[in-house]
Amino acid sequence: QVQLVQSGGGLVQAGGSLRLSCAASGSSVSSNAMGWYRQAPGKQRGLVAAITSGGSTRYADSVKGRFTISRDNAKNTVYLQMNSLKPEDTAAYYCNVVVFTETFTIPGPNWGQGTQVTVSS
Repeated sequence: QVQLVQSGGGLVQAGGSLRLSCAASGSSVSSNAMGWYRQAPGKQRGLVAAITSGGSTRYADSVKGRFTISRDNAKNTVYLQMNSLKPEDTAAYYCNVVVFTETFTIPGPNWGQGTQVTVSS
C-alpha cells in the first residue's frame, strides 16, 4: 500500500512562490501517474496537476503557466512548483497516485496528509 508524505507549503504573499513535495513509499513514483489536488474551505477537492509515468502532464486551467509538476524518480518524490501565487490559490493541497486517462484523472484511495498553502493579498 502506497504511503505519501507531503512537505512544503506555508504562508506567502501574492506573486510569491512555493514548492510542495510528495515522497512516496510502498510504490514507485516512476511507474505511476501522480497528481496534486487542492481543496479550499467550502469547496470540493479538485485536480491541480498530474503527471504520467511517461512525463505527460495535465493542469487545471487556473494554474496553467504558473504551476509545474515534476518527478524525481531517484528520490521517489513528486513536486509541485507554484509561481505567481494568487490569493485564490489558498487551499489545502494533497498528492495522490492517479489513473490518468485521455479524459479523466482519477485519484486513488490513499491521500497524502495535506499541506496548507495560504496566499495573502
